[in-house]
Amino acid sequence: MGEAGREPDFLHRGGEALIDFRRDLHAHPETGYQEFRTTERIRARLAAAGLEPKILPGGTGLICDIGPNRGPVVALRADIDALPMPDEKNVVYRSTVPGVAHACGHDVHTTILLGLGLSLAPQAAELTGRVRLLFQPAEEVPGGARDVIEAGGIEGVERVFALHCDPSIEVRQVGLVTGPITASSDKVQVKVTGPGGHTARPHQSVDLVQTVATLATDLPAALSRRIDPRSSHVLVWGRLSAGSAANVIPGEGELEGTLRCQSNETRSQAEQILRDLVPLVAKAYKAEADLTYVRGVPPTVNDEASIQIFREATERALGKAAAVPTMQSMGGEDFGLYLESIPGAYVRLGVRTPGSRKKCDLHRGDFDVDEGCIPVGVQLLRAVALTALGQ
Repeated sequence: MGEAGREPDFLHRGGEALIDFRRDLHAHPETGYQEFRTTERIRARLAAAGLEPKILPGGTGLICDIGPNRGPVVALRADIDALPMPDEKNVVYRSTVPGVAHACGHDVHTTILLGLGLSLAPQAAELTGRVRLLFQPAEEVPGGARDVIEAGGIEGVERVFALHCDPSIEVRQVGLVTGPITASSDKVQVKVTGPGGHTARPHQSVDLVQTVATLATDLPAALSRRIDPRSSHVLVWGRLSAGSAANVIPGEGELEGTLRCQSNETRSQAEQILRDLVPLVAKAYKAEADLTYVRGVPPTVNDEASIQIFREATERALGKAAAVPTMQSMGGEDFGLYLESIPGAYVRLGVRTPGSRKKCDLHRGDFDVDEGCIPVGVQLLRAVALTALGQ
């Protein structure tokens, strides 16, 4: 292994500094496109290490290249935004911003990618290509990946990599899967209208509540029969609204939910089925129905060769036992936008204390991590970058 492949000394000397950095971010969370303080903190640390980070045109998020202007370019991404929800933990680094919290681990992702940059900076000249750090804003909005792409963040990049905290996996384990790992997430809204009337005479009006209820049950059922059951997809309603009185048939109602699919083929098929079925179901009750379908993020589909790089890097940095299988998720993630243009991989970093039986999920006010995952994550991403560069 060459000089660039040495175990980074700063993990022994500066590990506490990284934990302090993470705690500072955790105490001062910022939501999507508001990450000005976070961006400046990252920029200052990278600049102090002799690097030249460039802030994105929108003022939040930044890109930083490390290494010579030759050879292959590999990118590693961290999302920097927090969630609009309260921090319910009783810790010294609890959020100081009311109603905003790092409840998804983005502060950890950011700290790990910063640690990677600090570890590679002294050895930049020894790299056989460039390592590009992508500190992305607004993943939770979502769509910050588009800002990175529009700013040229993946121009010339051969592969892109990312990790995400997983509280179901122990520290020093990395969850890997080839193919889909997260799903597309599209918003489905159906507005139903009719003349309204008295509940004593539904036959003289349009039973709009019945129409809304039928749409709510029949559309997911129809998708399950019209789409190959081996193709993962799920339509779930999050809001149903109709009426304000027990004896009045309302004149309008709405359903809102999300459709999630693990392939773009299934996504397109499901969208067309909904467009065909919504007016037909409503017509059976003599109602009118309009579908608004808003495409969100695409599925994140891991490239086999990129996952193999992650597997080799995991074994190289943490040992063979560290690479573990992981489940596919129906959650959304805008990392899939990068993978529409270049190959890459997205994996799950274990953040649960080994032996702990405490159950905690992402997007909860009590979410936290075992901070031992931070040096592990830096070692992992360092190995990924060097393996992808052939070092």
